[in-house]
Amino acid sequence: MSVRNLEHLFEPRSVAVIGASDRPQSLGATLMRNLLEGGFAGPIWPVNPKHTSIKGRPAYADVASLPQPPDLAVICTPAATVPGLIEALGRKGTRAAVVLTAGLSATATSAPGGPSLRQAMLDAARPHLLRILGPNCVGLLVPGIGLNASFAHTSALPGKLAFISQSGALTTALLDWAKSRDIGFSHFVSLGDSADVDFGDVLDYLGSDPGTRAILMYIESVQAARKFMSAARAAARNKPVLLVKAGRAPEGAKAAASHTGALAGSDVVFDAAVRRAGMLRVATLTDLFAAAETLARARPFRGERLAIMTNGGGAAVLAADALALGGGSLAELSAGSLQRLHEFLPPTWSQGNPVDIIGDAPAERYLRTLQVLLEDPGAQALLFMHAPTAIVSSAEIARACVPLMQAAAQPVLGCWLGGKAVYEARSIFADAGIPSYDAPEQAVGAFLQLADFHRNQTLLMQAPSSSAQAFAPDVAAARRVIDEALAAGQALLSEPQAKALLAAYGIPVVETHIVIGEAAAAQAAARIGFPVVLKILSPDISHKSDVGGVALDLQTPQEVTLAALGMLRRVHKLRPDAKVAGFTVQAMVKRAHAHELIVGAATDPVFGPVILFGQGGVAVEVIGDRAVALPPLNMALARDLVAHTRVSRLLAGYRDRVAIDHEALHLVLLKVSQLICDCPEVAELDINPLLADDRGVIALDARVKVEPARSTGSQRLAIRPYPAELEERVSFDGRTLLVRPIRPEDEPRLKAFFADAQPQDMRLRFFMARRELARSELARFSQIDYEREMTFIAVAPEETSTSAGMLGEVRVVTDPDNLRAEFAIMIRSDLQGQGLGQLLMSKMVRYLRTRGTGVLAGECLRHNSAMTKLARGLGFTLTPSGDGHTVLFTLELQRAT
Repeated sequence: MSVRNLEHLFEPRSVAVIGASDRPQSLGATLMRNLLEGGFAGPIWPVNPKHTSIKGRPAYADVASLPQPPDLAVICTPAATVPGLIEALGRKGTRAAVVLTAGLSATATSAPGGPSLRQAMLDAARPHLLRILGPNCVGLLVPGIGLNASFAHTSALPGKLAFISQSGALTTALLDWAKSRDIGFSHFVSLGDSADVDFGDVLDYLGSDPGTRAILMYIESVQAARKFMSAARAAARNKPVLLVKAGRAPEGAKAAASHTGALAGSDVVFDAAVRRAGMLRVATLTDLFAAAETLARARPFRGERLAIMTNGGGAAVLAADALALGGGSLAELSAGSLQRLHEFLPPTWSQGNPVDIIGDAPAERYLRTLQVLLEDPGAQALLFMHAPTAIVSSAEIARACVPLMQAAAQPVLGCWLGGKAVYEARSIFADAGIPSYDAPEQAVGAFLQLADFHRNQTLLMQAPSSSAQAFAPDVAAARRVIDEALAAGQALLSEPQAKALLAAYGIPVVETHIVIGEAAAAQAAARIGFPVVLKILSPDISHKSDVGGVALDLQTPQEVTLAALGMLRRVHKLRPDAKVAGFTVQAMVKRAHAHELIVGAATDPVFGPVILFGQGGVAVEVIGDRAVALPPLNMALARDLVAHTRVSRLLAGYRDRVAIDHEALHLVLLKVSQLICDCPEVAELDINPLLADDRGVIALDARVKVEPARSTGSQRLAIRPYPAELEERVSFDGRTLLVRPIRPEDEPRLKAFFADAQPQDMRLRFFMARRELARSELARFSQIDYEREMTFIAVAPEETSTSAGMLGEVRVVTDPDNLRAEFAIMIRSDLQGQGLGQLLMSKMVRYLRTRGTGVLAGECLRHNSAMTKLARGLGFTLTPSGDGHTVLFTLELQRAT
């Protein structure tokens, strides 16, 4: 359902308390007290058949007796009563309820195997589109309207942070902690069991809430991955979304058929999802609030090179250590900056970054140093640290430095060491909007969070395609391999089958021959040429080295024969149940300086397919150097995946080893990603080792687990890929145009399109005079979430420049329930009135109808005759707006045609 009727939950005008009570310490009494003391301005109606009044308010016997349908009902009655109450509330006209009651997992009837009370509750709510928060939750607080519909022991202060939690106990503890620190909230939400309203729903609502500056979450699990990712990505484009997640222990190693399946544990996958959604994950709840303040106060991120200035060497060492251990980089100051610092700093200054201006520094020395560092091109952020001295007061230094810091283009962070002596200075920084910390490690940690958040925001904007862009896979050949294996009842492809599958996607593999018997193995080795590799071939043995089933660097037919016989003996002893189908023989690949890597794919139970990369070899699980990413990938995402591993530093080259061919490696990751998108039967895939050096890459071994597909490839992905299948070539004005969804790399095209438009066209499009669009708007228009919005652009295919060729655009944004889509359209000035608008609108209407969207709506200025003519021609209903300045269009998309 998503945001449907959530305004009744978060902005109710009236509240009914079902199970209200006067009995001390009861749930119903606590709830009534909190509602009354919270200052809620609307009516509060207690419902209890045993009382005529509760807390001085008239009580009602049942839902039907209420004077009006309450916007919100809060239920704290026994579990067995909840489904009936939801049904009564729905009939009354209520559209939102908070169910505090626990125990709804019990069956609703005495019949064995019957539906649970939870399901009966949902069934009762569905016909009325009644939204339910809970069950088994603490409740909901919206301090801005005085709503405390919870049984928390304390209220929440008003503020700009929203907090969402799955843990009831944590909800009350955090509420108490935040209040003691004067931290306020726009919303404080306990999800409980999330039978209906879940993280995706609340993210959708709060992501567009103007009273919420940042969204903070405590997460234990995610159910609907695509819904969660779509909502999180939409919210993260508008404001910081930060989270703590419990449960870091890996769960993905159970019954895994490949190294990838064992390594891609659920917490690692969750980290990948957080990065891809543009959110930020922190370790503790304290970090959560600190990060929210940092992101809200810091200047736009400029880069990861940090300059540090301090009046104490020890603090500088601590900060530099924390930065290095966290993977950050000290800025390298320019020769000009160093010369300027030499001119006024004492001879004993640190001579570099960190810049120690010595403990006797007066305010003037702070100001001059600050000026130099803020003007240095290599200093992309600045950490200011100060320990109190008797020379000059900390408050005086703070007041002197604040104007320069407020005018800085890059992020500036403060660190005031000490207590009472720096209290006023901290307050001055806080009032000026400069984030400030108590210790060097905290300040550096905040900077590293800024860097992580920026990287995640960059990943958020990536939109890989659903079809191959940089290569041409032989999908038919891949399908034959998979279909034959499934028809034969195989769960694991044989090594030759796995390599054939990889070869169909252009992944370099070692030529492999299947033989039966040791004599045939020796003969095949002689044909291939020595040295060779011999491997056991068995559908029951996944990891051949575990049974001594791999022999390397065999130089003669006799060595091959002896190796084959030895393998058969070991398999018979260690795995007598295993069926031996023969051997594989392949040339021994010798690349002296090649790196052994692993590339793979696995299926996470929540987020679906994931791509894994890391250091490979037989000790891959022990080394544990790996990173995962959600498909689909493009080259930017592939580079980021590789960069998240330790081995990536070795791949860049060191000493006598040159850098590998990174493009070849990244292309393998893209190919594996595309294979997963195209072939939903692939449950696990393992290339280990993948040799990589400056000459390229080659797969020496591969394992693939297959199973019947439950959905199409793209449907099982947590993030909807760029829908290349919607690209269409059309005829217009005697030439061929390409009409396709917009891509992030179209931002220069979009900028040129709007820059070249006539002023009148810009006014008609945006309802106001616009000369140009801000960078953030251009990014938002070109980097869209295809799951809930769509933009089709018309381009001339022969114009390859990314800053040229855009002739028109039509865009829609659909509400999360897919009930209503709102459109905007603009055609290049010299092409208006020639039918391109109708062409684009017709394509959008067809697309929305296939998506099941209910209504397409739009609005234009009253004198925009071209738009009203186009809308009439397409069958829209036109209605003047209430103020008479605009015309509203609506088109029922699902009506019979």
